[in-house]
Amino acid sequence: MTVRVGVIGAGMIGQDHIRRLTDVVTGAAVTAVTDIDQARAAEVAATVGAVALPSGAELIASPEVDAVLVTSWGPTHAEHVLGAIAAGKPVFCEKPLATTAQDCLRIVDAERALGRRLVQVGFMRRFDAGYRQMKEVIAAGSLGTPLIVHCAHRNPTVPDSYTSAMAAQDTAVHEIDVLRWLLDDEIVSAQVITPRATGMRFEHLKDPQLMYFETANGVRIELEVFVNCQYGYDIQCETVGEKGLVRLPDPAAVGVRTAGAHDTAVPQDWKGRFADAFDTEFREWINGIAAGVEPTGPSAWDGYAATVITDAAVRSLESDSQVVTVDMKPRPAFYGGTA
Repeated sequence: MTVRVGVIGAGMIGQDHIRRLTDVVTGAAVTAVTDIDQARAAEVAATVGAVALPSGAELIASPEVDAVLVTSWGPTHAEHVLGAIAAGKPVFCEKPLATTAQDCLRIVDAERALGRRLVQVGFMRRFDAGYRQMKEVIAAGSLGTPLIVHCAHRNPTVPDSYTSAMAAQDTAVHEIDVLRWLLDDEIVSAQVITPRATGMRFEHLKDPQLMYFETANGVRIELEVFVNCQYGYDIQCETVGEKGLVRLPDPAAVGVRTAGAHDTAVPQDWKGRFADAFDTEFREWINGIAAGVEPTGPSAWDGYAATVITDAAVRSLESDSQVVTVDMKPRPAFYGGTA
């Protein structure tokens, strides 16, 4: 079958996913598009033979839409995801699931009341080949019990609109999700420390930031977030166990030797670094819908957990680096917990 997808939000990420669903993923067709800028929605829809609709509610209700992709402005996510659940349609929501923990819980409660999973959240790192290999190594037990994780998330630059809180909410949130998944463990506290600031930042921004997390099982996580590093988009992750360690590989790139130097290219943005992960993420989502099975990617509960943990990190940043306890509800059995 062909899964007919309606897309809410025709900005940069929405257009990139429309291209992916049209040109890369088989078994999918974008049939409807909406955006707060209706002219842009019409223009984007025309490129793929879709219809432009005036609102997310009308798109969700359309009989020509089997599944919904939400790539609109973050504060609108909860409304659209709840609408898709009420309509009984699978919904893929780019992060954040919602901008408040309360709205995330409304989504969790709606999905639990329905009795089946419809929501997948766009944390693409779980679909990256390197992270999946790390997951296999850790799960196999050859490293022994995980003890420490060292991570870095570096961007070459960020715009003036980027705020200090966004280091947790928009940047570190990807590590927060993928580390919960890698370790099969929950983060229970957060601390953010600001070292000497780079002179390459906008004056209002605290950059870099060092984030420290502790898990329920006592694993210590150290994450450097440096969003004005200048040299490239650099993602690092190393898990140290009792008997060894596993390290995320750098993206494959040829080495060039010339003029007395050996150079290897560094990715310059997230789209290049995680292109294959995005493709795999959507391929598996569409295949699951076509097969009539519930999504296996990041759940509404994972979206809630990420929001609560980033909230704790922001509180630490704003309270002179105090250690902040993560105020998370018990995980329901519906999402693999015991509550």
